[in-house]
Amino acid sequence: MSYPERRLVVVVRADPVICGHSSEARNLAEVALTRGFDDVRLLTWPIATLEAAGLPLKPLDRLQPYSDGITVERPEAVGDYRVPDGRHLAGLTGRLVELLAEPVPTTCLSMYLAPHANVVIDAVIAARAAGFVTDVRTIAKAVGSDVTNVIRSCLSAGRFGAAAVTLITYLAHDKVVAVSDYTREQIVLAAEAVDRHSGTRFAQQCQDRVTVSYPPIDVSAYVDLDPLAVDAGLARRGLHRNGYVLFLSRVTRAKGVHDLVTAYTASRSRDRVELVIAGTGPALAEVRELARGDNRVVFLTDVDDDEKPLLMRGCAAYALPTKAELDFVETFGIVLAEKLLAGGGPVITTLTGGTGEAVGDAAVIVEAGDVTALRAALDRVVLEMPEHERRSLEQRGRDHALAFDRVRVFDDLFRTQMQPLRRTATLTSLRLSEEQAADTG
Repeated sequence: MSYPERRLVVVVRADPVICGHSSEARNLAEVALTRGFDDVRLLTWPIATLEAAGLPLKPLDRLQPYSDGITVERPEAVGDYRVPDGRHLAGLTGRLVELLAEPVPTTCLSMYLAPHANVVIDAVIAARAAGFVTDVRTIAKAVGSDVTNVIRSCLSAGRFGAAAVTLITYLAHDKVVAVSDYTREQIVLAAEAVDRHSGTRFAQQCQDRVTVSYPPIDVSAYVDLDPLAVDAGLARRGLHRNGYVLFLSRVTRAKGVHDLVTAYTASRSRDRVELVIAGTGPALAEVRELARGDNRVVFLTDVDDDEKPLLMRGCAAYALPTKAELDFVETFGIVLAEKLLAGGGPVITTLTGGTGEAVGDAAVIVEAGDVTALRAALDRVVLEMPEHERRSLEQRGRDHALAFDRVRVFDDLFRTQMQPLRRTATLTSLRLSEEQAADTG
């Protein structure tokens, strides 16, 4: 049996999930094929499981194909109804063990720690214990929800054991990265909180080891768009250039969409432009009710990846007035950088979490949650901003966002040679520190 020479396995919530990190996984996979990996696997969840979870999904019949050499695997659950949870994790972990059992130098990248980092570490430990694998490197990329939805919620509930497990699993990888400087800072702060409570030593390890790897974007999908294709795409939706303000993201309260609808309906710019809400999510019904009776608010719930750049390029303004909520903080804002690459009308956003890293000095900034300021920004951008200022913002935005080109990000992420077996030393040192604490207690 012949085997590939080098393999990359990315464990992630891949397409069709509407999430920036599914795009990250796709972009890293595509670049990997040009960087010496001849077998690239996305290990992800069955479609039915994603649908049952209530996650916002892209239209299943219009998903972009992957290049030859990229395989998307969706292992089925292991066990029957007597196993109430963890069945799909067992499927993912078991399949990764099978891949690691093959004599192929392999890099495993887990994106979105909970639960994908557990899959990687458990599989590597099992494969090594079975004597299957000797050449594997692991990378873990922490995103915002790993801190806000997992570690921080554990801390607020006093569940320090669960927070500690998340940090241990993260640090057990050979290389640990964060999606933004803001996320890195939040990881260190969360680790400090666990250390204060438990006497552990996570914070210094995070400070020393966690680096930043920004989201990779396929720049070619957004720059130099064909004007005729843009106009045709808008016409299919009954839209025209500069005739609408665009919100394109998951429809959740943390994205500020409620504030945007309220600001728009009270704005002077409503007489000039429509408001297009493109996306789906848990707050969609609420937002529809909020806009009920206003025929100037248009909802698009079936936008695919090919149409997204066209809508961005043709809008009079793009608004993402994101704000911090207990369960979510915008730790980068991939869609903001994508919009800057596409050009078109200015971006209106807030400096929440890591959005400043995504937009640089190329956006109109309002205070998060300030509906009055948001209404004024809409009116200024649509009705008052001179053309030379719009063009200046557009050029600065594109120059800034080119830094997130997927080839550059991939090369930075994989440039440093990772040393294997770091995770064994990390786990051992944690156990020793516990024993030492007991001896000196």
